[in-house]
Amino acid sequence: MLRDFAKMETFLIVVKEKSFSKASAKLGISQPAVTQQIKFIEEYLDAKLIDRKKNGIILTNDGEKLLSICQKVEKCLNSAEKELLKMLDKKLTLTIGASFTIGNYILPTYINDIKSTIENDIFLKISVSSEVVEQLLDKKIDLALIESPVFKDSIIYREWLEDELVLFSNSELPKYSNKDDLTSYSWICREWGSHTRRVVNESLEDIGVDCTSFDIKGIVSSSTSVKQTILNAKKDEKKPTVAILSKCVISDEISKGYLFESKIRGCKLKRKLYIAYLKERKNDAFIDNIVNFFMNKKKPFK
Repeated sequence: MLRDFAKMETFLIVVKEKSFSKASAKLGISQPAVTQQIKFIEEYLDAKLIDRKKNGIILTNDGEKLLSICQKVEKCLNSAEKELLKMLDKKLTLTIGASFTIGNYILPTYINDIKSTIENDIFLKISVSSEVVEQLLDKKIDLALIESPVFKDSIIYREWLEDELVLFSNSELPKYSNKDDLTSYSWICREWGSHTRRVVNESLEDIGVDCTSFDIKGIVSSSTSVKQTILNAKKDEKKPTVAILSKCVISDEISKGYLFESKIRGCKLKRKLYIAYLKERKNDAFIDNIVNFFMNKKKPFK
């Protein structure tokens, strides 16, 4: 069994994630497949290893012993891989593909920490989520950070951060905007087909607001363009020009008093951001290292 580290890795990930379903997502295999691999190990050792509870899992005494053995094997394998790379003098460059909001406003807070963690160079490509996924499939990038999961069977998707979208203007807004307020504003919007536009439309429809009734002054193709358009709009307290963007895009301007935000009554504008990588690289120590970095160092947006 020691020669078949894949099953031991499954056991390690179940323990780390404290969940069969989370382990399934991380490994990119079905939950029954995870269960089957754990069952195989238990039958091989003739020992009960894991007790499944409503709030997670608990290791038995035999499970604790196996965990210690697996951790030693994992450490040896990681050490051997590092020595092999040194022997080959192989310098790796991490190529990350990111959607516009993530690449321009979130990743910059991580770059220095990433470089010191992987001890290699980083190359960043920024594009729309669908194009980033295509680059991942074409193996032009190692890792994708996207707002909109374009699901493909050959890709593993990990939920990463929760992103809040906010209504804002360069004119002061009420603390809460209601349905009538929304139809009285002038709007700057993202283009049709963008993930931000889709999330906004769907969220407002849920509270009975039809976005086609808005007074739309302009449609632009990037978050930065939206922000700059609002910053340079003519200030009008009676009919302010507004837009909706990720809070991380405008947080600095809000803190400095250049922009003002308003919550939409009865509406929560939130979305998940994802990390994606190819299933064929799920056992790649280089990829695993950087994915664990992102998952363990989630920086909240303010």
